[in-house]
Amino acid sequence: MDATSQRTAGPRAADALLLACADGDQDAFARLYDEIGRSVYGTCLGVLRDPDHAAEVTQEVWLEVWRTAARFDPTLGSARTWTVTLAHRRAVDRVRATQAQRDRDQRVLDASGEVEVDVVVEEVEQGLEVEGVRRCLDALTPRQRGAIVLAYYGGRSYREVADELEVPLPTVKTRIRDGLLRLRDCLEVDR
Repeated sequence: MDATSQRTAGPRAADALLLACADGDQDAFARLYDEIGRSVYGTCLGVLRDPDHAAEVTQEVWLEVWRTAARFDPTLGSARTWTVTLAHRRAVDRVRATQAQRDRDQRVLDASGEVEVDVVVEEVEQGLEVEGVRRCLDALTPRQRGAIVLAYYGGRSYREVADELEVPLPTVKTRIRDGLLRLRDCLEVDR
C-alpha cells in the first residue's frame, strides 16, 4: 500500500504505519510522523505551555514510539490515541519533574539561611553604625569609656577590668552600667 492509499484508508492508516514501525520500517515511521506529528506536538504544548519544552518532549515521544511500537495493540485503540497518550504522559512527567526540581531548589535555599544582601549598602550601614558608636563613646566620661572599652572591646570580665583599673568591682559595674545607659540613649536604641 503506498502513502496516498494509506492516507485515504481512513483512521486506521496510522495503525498500519505504527505496526510497520514495529518491524523497523523507517519509511512508515516518517509517514506516521507526517500523519500525527502535529497532534503529538500540540498535546505536549497544551500541557507544557512552552514551545521549547514541548519540542523537546515531542522528540522524546517519537523516540519512545520508535522503540516501543511493538507494544501497540490496534484492538485496544488507534495509533493516534496511543501516541498522543504517550505524549500527554511524557509532558505531565516533565511538568512534575520541573516542579519537583523547583521544590528541591527552594528547600535548599530555605535551609541555607542565606539572605541576599547588598554588600555596598551593608558596608555603608556598618560604617554609619561604627561612626555612631565612636561618637557616643566620646560623649562618655573617660572613666566610663575606659571601663566599657576594656570590657566589651578588650574582652575582659568585670573582675579583670577592676583589677586593671585598680578600682573596686562594684565601682566598675556602676561605671559600665551608667556608660551603657548613656550609650543607649545616645544611639537611640529601643528600650
